[in-house]
Amino acid sequence: MPRPQRADYLALATYRHALRRFLHFSTEAARSEGYTQQQYQVLLAVKAAPTSAGLTVGELAETMHLRHHSAVGLVDRLTRRGLLRRKKDDQDRRRVRVSLTAQGEKVLSRLAVIHLEELRQLGPQLVRSLRKLGAG
Repeated sequence: MPRPQRADYLALATYRHALRRFLHFSTEAARSEGYTQQQYQVLLAVKAAPTSAGLTVGELAETMHLRHHSAVGLVDRLTRRGLLRRKKDDQDRRRVRVSLTAQGEKVLSRLAVIHLEELRQLGPQLVRSLRKLGAG
């Protein structure tokens, strides 16, 4: 593998800056609605689950790169706030699946709209950076 050139460092720095900008935006957007960044990510992960049955807590922990007990804590807090519901898995009653409530859907929708708008603005910069890195 050839040594990185100045242009490679610039592309990496530009890409990381754009990512950090988006993550900062996301944190502030979630906070303005009264949620943490991780809570928004949980809602998003549950909504994006491959089935309408939602995710198990274990699947959520894996998706979020969290320990199981940390995922349980997030689910507990979001359930208390009325954004998630727990339900026994239809095929394996030992497992619990989490899904969005109507209130959770509303909160996620509001946050997703503003995140999508930010990505529409920031996306071209991210794509240019990836292309310069040879990854896009």
